[in-house]
Amino acid sequence: MTNFDERAKDWDSDPQKVERARRVAEAIRRTVPLSTKMNALEYGCGTGLLSFFLQNDLGQITLADTSQGMLDVLSNKIASSGVKNMRPIRLDLETEPLPAEKYHLIYSLMVLHHIHDARGILKKFYDLLEPKGCLIVADLDKEDGSFHTDGTTDVHKGFERHELQAWVETIGFENVRFSTAYEIQKEVNGRQKTFPVFLMAAQKR
Repeated sequence: MTNFDERAKDWDSDPQKVERARRVAEAIRRTVPLSTKMNALEYGCGTGLLSFFLQNDLGQITLADTSQGMLDVLSNKIASSGVKNMRPIRLDLETEPLPAEKYHLIYSLMVLHHIHDARGILKKFYDLLEPKGCLIVADLDKEDGSFHTDGTTDVHKGFERHELQAWVETIGFENVRFSTAYEIQKEVNGRQKTFPVFLMAAQKR
């Protein structure tokens, strides 16, 4: 298991995580016409790095996570920055009922591979979207299991793009498209290795 509560206080000090969020935000802007009229949900928000990069492009942003430690750091960042359109909530869509609110945009970064029932959570995202709403998932391409070197076990080893596309189309999404948003460089067994991060966009019918 990964203890995100313990890692929260140092999360933003990793320059690669900050750059990854910035690059994914850029990829989202290229892929979806964002608007301050859009009501958005970031699921698995962590300390809010991605949403802070998108904050000026969107209306109200709900930031949801299961880690109270991450949400505590996020709440302090929101308070100190004076941002008015970001609201953190603790939410576990795997075990809790769906919120009543609907969203024009739902996005996640490096979250899906930590969710046991990935297909189930994609269906819940669909149910939470407004008609014609957009889902953005940024996550690892299929890898050999060497990405997590910290003992983390609660993960999928990335995703095949064509398989993920089939999942979301079965749920009811359309206009599915992929791009490569970022490449993570990690040292594995003394060698530098590249792990691509895809960005998938899909629209609710």
